[in-house]
Amino acid sequence: MESGYVTTPFGRRPMSLGMLASQQLAETIEPGMKRSKWKLFRAICEARPALGVTDRALTVLDALLTFYPDDEISEEKGLIVFPSNAQLSLRARGMTPATLRRHLAVLVEAGLILRKDSPNGKRYARRDRAGAIGEAFGFSVAPLLARAVEIESLAAQAVADRELLRVTRERLTVCRRDISKLIAAALEEGVSGDWEGISAMFRALLARIPRVATAEDLAPLLDEMGLLRAEIVNMLERRIKTKKIDANESQIEHHKQNSNPDSAYELEPSFETKQGEKAAADNDPNAGPSDERRLKPQKPSGGMSNRAGDAADPGAGPGLKSFPLGLVLQACPSILDYGPGGNIGNWRDLMSAAVVVRSMLGVSPSAYEEACSGMGPENAATVIACILERGGHINSPGGYLRDLTRRTERGEFAIGPMLMALVRANGPAARHAS
Repeated sequence: MESGYVTTPFGRRPMSLGMLASQQLAETIEPGMKRSKWKLFRAICEARPALGVTDRALTVLDALLTFYPDDEISEEKGLIVFPSNAQLSLRARGMTPATLRRHLAVLVEAGLILRKDSPNGKRYARRDRAGAIGEAFGFSVAPLLARAVEIESLAAQAVADRELLRVTRERLTVCRRDISKLIAAALEEGVSGDWEGISAMFRALLARIPRVATAEDLAPLLDEMGLLRAEIVNMLERRIKTKKIDANESQIEHHKQNSNPDSAYELEPSFETKQGEKAAADNDPNAGPSDERRLKPQKPSGGMSNRAGDAADPGAGPGLKSFPLGLVLQACPSILDYGPGGNIGNWRDLMSAAVVVRSMLGVSPSAYEEACSGMGPENAATVIACILERGGHINSPGGYLRDLTRRTERGEFAIGPMLMALVRANGPAARHAS
């Protein structure tokens, strides 16, 4: 810095530790350091929020830099500009003197310029007989040169943050559009599923988007919407695969009938034998439940209930019965926090909460859908609630759920003992369903 000593402001303006720190920083300019004043000014504009200056203060800084005689700021060419208030006001687009003084103070407080006041507070320069400036009083732009690397780094970070925000907003917009149109397509095609609950989850995510958001605000919302979109796509893909399988089976059956027209006659005795077996089983008082399950057609499972508040279907899962919702919530009170509005009033609410918890636990959509198909949707949601309640005792929730699904299909798993154990573990302080 040209002064080489501490300088205090003229008149009633107080001295501060910040001003002293800026003066000390300005004395640390590396020898031979130069910067284009307009490139540095653009970097300051990019880093404006981080530097704590207003757009009006930048207008004043722009006007000050026009008084610097060269395009490059360097110690060799001097670091003091000394315009009068009248000239500075003209170049600051006619800013009033009071406003000008206020924004000059902002630039000083931000550590972008320094005051080097003369004994009478006027701004001027003393020249030698050759016309060279010997000593000048006014505003020093030394802090700009001393902080050039810092300012350029802040500007680069601001540009990167702005680009990240733009990309995140674009992805969020595309994800919102995808979810909205996929739900509409599912409803139009009559795809089975809890689309009302999924729509409610989607609306809740939309309501959490702030009006003025940063990339950090939007990133978790984008992750949650991405999981919801993946869940919807998975449900629709299963519908497409089911249609293909049905179409293939229909074609195979049609081919068999055409290739062997006598097959109906040959299969007739077998059909009559099964009818006879069923009649015998119905009349046999010693026939057990397993015989009835073998003989009676089973109700297909895997779809989610479409009626709010419906009781769980006892036949929804092979070999599993569903338990009262109140008992499930008594055993697994933690699931309540994930229900719509922090409450669970019916099975639909529990299944919606299970979808959220499933994503949180890292259980894949395919593992959960297999559980819904093997156990029934209510029982699958109950198992998810139990896994959540057991917390850190399960290392791999997804693998554990797949294992329970396979055991259910083999008739080796029952939900009752798991629920009773959790009821006992929660004790009398457990929350009850209202």
